[in-house]
Amino acid sequence: MPPRRPNLAPKFWQTVDDFMTYRPDFVSVTYGAGGKDFSTSHETITRLVRETPVKPIAHLTCVGSPREELDQIIRDYLRVGVRTFLALRGDPPEDQPDWKPSAEHVSSAIELIHEIRRVEEEECRAAPSTRLRNAIRPLTIAVATFPNGNAAAGTTVDQEIQRLREKQDAGADFAITQLFWSADSYRTFLDLAERAGITIPIIPGILPGTSANRIRRTSELTGVPTPDELLTILDSAPNEEEAYRRGVEWGARLIIDVLDAGAPGVHLYSFNQSGPALDLLEAAGVSSWYKTDV
Repeated sequence: MPPRRPNLAPKFWQTVDDFMTYRPDFVSVTYGAGGKDFSTSHETITRLVRETPVKPIAHLTCVGSPREELDQIIRDYLRVGVRTFLALRGDPPEDQPDWKPSAEHVSSAIELIHEIRRVEEEECRAAPSTRLRNAIRPLTIAVATFPNGNAAAGTTVDQEIQRLREKQDAGADFAITQLFWSADSYRTFLDLAERAGITIPIIPGILPGTSANRIRRTSELTGVPTPDELLTILDSAPNEEEAYRRGVEWGARLIIDVLDAGAPGVHLYSFNQSGPALDLLEAAGVSSWYKTDV
């Protein structure tokens, strides 16, 4: 997520530098709950495009911005060189928990996919240079998916499979999952997706579980239950260092298991902290696939 305050910017960009050593395929930059953080997100993504070799994925949400404003946000991103978006419905504003889209708003991730591509087509028609850029670096759109169902939306796994198929049919190029704690959940979801005719890559989202407090907080926010076994392992540690080591061990095993299940890679939820994420890669034995000293 973009730095929330100017004094946090140096630490944020140091974290980016730490990740660059491992040549990630992309970094995703959040849009903010309720669509409130566009200016900071735009500044962050613009700098990523211009000053780093990594591809930024710009989060877009239906919540918070009327269609006309959202179209301009998409155009602004396209014009600074963004070529990948994550299309999300988004969380409602904190002060409007029952928020519903009006006729002025894009109402769903599926509709947002169509909106992004429509704006891109308009940009291509308006400028030959944009058409060339699109030919060289085609626009790609990612979507979210939920291997255990979406607690916030009240959907089951089968319903999420159906939604993912609809997102694929609408033009999504790949999916990133909500966090989960069991490779079996991911493996089962892949099997169901294949049966449903879903062919886009499904990248597992993994949270480094090195802090019991953060895990509990994340569980409250996402509705994804945390295994009692993991909490017991962390809570029984004699100190923070041992809890951290145990959490890294758990996460590394999860990475190994999802890769064995057929994952095309992993998406690590870093919370702007490079240490836990990179320690997971090291412990899983996959960091050498990507790490460079350049």
